[in-house]
Amino acid sequence: MAMPPTPSETGSSGQSRSVARRVLAPLALAQFICSYAGSNMNVMINDISEDLDTTVQGVQTVITLFLLTMAALMIPGGKLTDRYGRKRCFLAGLCVYGVGAVLSALAPGLGVLTLGYSILQGVGTALLIPPVYILTTLLFTDLTSRARAFGTVMALGGVGAAAGPLIGGLIASAIGWRAAFVFQAVVVALIIVLSRHVQDPLPPEPDRHFDIGGAVLSAVGLVLVVMGILAADDNGWLMAALLVLGVLVLVWLFRWVRAKERSGREPLFSTSLFRDRTSNLGLLTQHAQWLMLMGVSFVVAAYLQVVRGYDAIGTGVIFTAATLGLLTASLAAERLVERWSQRTLIMVGFAVTICGICLLIALASDSQSAWASTPGLLLIGLGCGAMLTPSVNVVQSSFGEERQGEISGLSRSVSNLGSSLGTAIAGTILVADPAAGPYAVALGVLAFVGLGGLGAAALLPGGRTAPARPEA
Repeated sequence: MAMPPTPSETGSSGQSRSVARRVLAPLALAQFICSYAGSNMNVMINDISEDLDTTVQGVQTVITLFLLTMAALMIPGGKLTDRYGRKRCFLAGLCVYGVGAVLSALAPGLGVLTLGYSILQGVGTALLIPPVYILTTLLFTDLTSRARAFGTVMALGGVGAAAGPLIGGLIASAIGWRAAFVFQAVVVALIIVLSRHVQDPLPPEPDRHFDIGGAVLSAVGLVLVVMGILAADDNGWLMAALLVLGVLVLVWLFRWVRAKERSGREPLFSTSLFRDRTSNLGLLTQHAQWLMLMGVSFVVAAYLQVVRGYDAIGTGVIFTAATLGLLTASLAAERLVERWSQRTLIMVGFAVTICGICLLIALASDSQSAWASTPGLLLIGLGCGAMLTPSVNVVQSSFGEERQGEISGLSRSVSNLGSSLGTAIAGTILVADPAAGPYAVALGVLAFVGLGGLGAAALLPGGRTAPARPEA
């Protein structure tokens, strides 16, 4: 079956870039708003808890549940794109997300906020994000154009995560925290309008089997693991029990998948995804990157507000350093990938990010000014911006078109699980208040995670070429 021309295959260079911009605009904005939703709440915790007459811990739990819902449902969300089509799932996810944003803006209490933000926005994100990465991979076929496209997507995603505190703080201070959710609904409506230019390069397969049992097992297993980490500061036995149960459910999931494969039925994902060494290492680097990025965002936001007494705007302004770093490095992805291998970029990104974390610890202990955080945040932004795009490119390019639904869902699940764990681990350490200082200990743990990511990146192949695109 013939495929429509892709942006990297269209006539002239000028025409190609015009088509690329129209296609990339809604995809990149979708990644921006979902990343923004995961970080902007950090500066509104006090305002929300006071307005809804709840606790800070309650609002923190709502944030973690949002990230957890995304991570738990990304694999099923990616698989559904094969059955119903990538653009259809993208639009459905936007609609669910938009309803959740409106419901959150009108929430009279923590329960409705949990439904709107944690559940509906989490489910919507799980439906719309896999198509973003699948469509980007399918529509941009050579390494340079794909690096440019992923650079744009990851730049806006990184800006959403890093600038979320500033944007959310400005809106919350000027109008109120509810307006921050109205802003999300407006952006979603804009994305839906812009998405009319996006074409699905592959037809949906409505008769394709969907593994409901596998989807349930994967969601339950991931939820139990992260809830176990969240329980660390309250009850050690409960933490151990939840972690053990989560691991057992995930083992059950893999046995379920293997049984499906042996019987000739299509499972939720193929175990062959984990036989590609390059993809596995790329997934490890993605997990570590988002764990560090969201963990640092949570720790520094809490430090600036609780210890330094900064309001939402002040906190967001300081975070601008990370935003500038992310934007600069991500938008340079096309030029960087032409000069250096993706392994080199990922390794340098981890090294720079670790240096930024160490600088945060050193300057915070020696300075009375919260502005001492800006050099470290700038380095973290530059480091993450340099490695986010090549990590995604490594994973997505490891498989052909027929596997994009599976690998995209798995890739986003691993990344969002990293975001959930980053927030959960950082929050647990801060609440535990270790004698060495919760701020320094939390950042030290995140730097140690970065060393693990650096080790995984060092094992990646050093070439700059992407695999040839299989014919549909």
